[in-house]
Amino acid sequence: MPEKPTSAPTVLRRAVAVAAVAALSATTAAVVGAGPAAATPPGIPSKATAQSRLNALTVAAEGSTSGYSRSLFPHWITISGSCDTREQVLKRDGTSVVVNSSCQATSGRWYSPYDGATWTAASDVDIDHVVPLAEAWRSGANTWTTSRRQSFANDLSHPQLIAVTDNVNQSKGDQDPSTWQPPLSSYRCTYSKMWITVKYTWGLRLQSSEKTALQSMLNTCAS
Repeated sequence: MPEKPTSAPTVLRRAVAVAAVAALSATTAAVVGAGPAAATPPGIPSKATAQSRLNALTVAAEGSTSGYSRSLFPHWITISGSCDTREQVLKRDGTSVVVNSSCQATSGRWYSPYDGATWTAASDVDIDHVVPLAEAWRSGANTWTTSRRQSFANDLSHPQLIAVTDNVNQSKGDQDPSTWQPPLSSYRCTYSKMWITVKYTWGLRLQSSEKTALQSMLNTCAS
């Protein structure tokens, strides 16, 4: 889900960075095609397990966004010491991440599996809710307590949070896989496994077009 607007200077800076990949600086730059970070979100299942979970999900018409507010899903919360959820994911998903006394990342490298770019400034990275908060609301979270919604929005135990390129996350918005899938087609298998697992774990519904898209994505998985 979007966390901040993308300014015109930011867009220009990225365009210059991509054009000058060979001269990657130590500040802010993108390198398309760099290798992934060592860590990934936890709990990504096998194809067989994901298929079983997809089959078990309730299919129903999508609910309304009426009454929805991001404030009903409190995040980010303190996880350990001065580190909040976002900072924990930045440390987990990045490589050579250095943080200051406030747990803010001051350097590191973050590979975005959605688009294959690598960033060297945390400000260029969003933490995506794989199943967006508004999508969860329309799929059953509207009946949850605020406490349960907080747990969902800060879930580090399942594949619900992942560090990705900020403007790619913003282009996703609150869309489900029937209308948005990662630009990097090779990651769509993994993305479908993550989405299915989150919906299954949290008992959320899915609509027919969403299930069809997920099945197509899952069919591309080798295992």
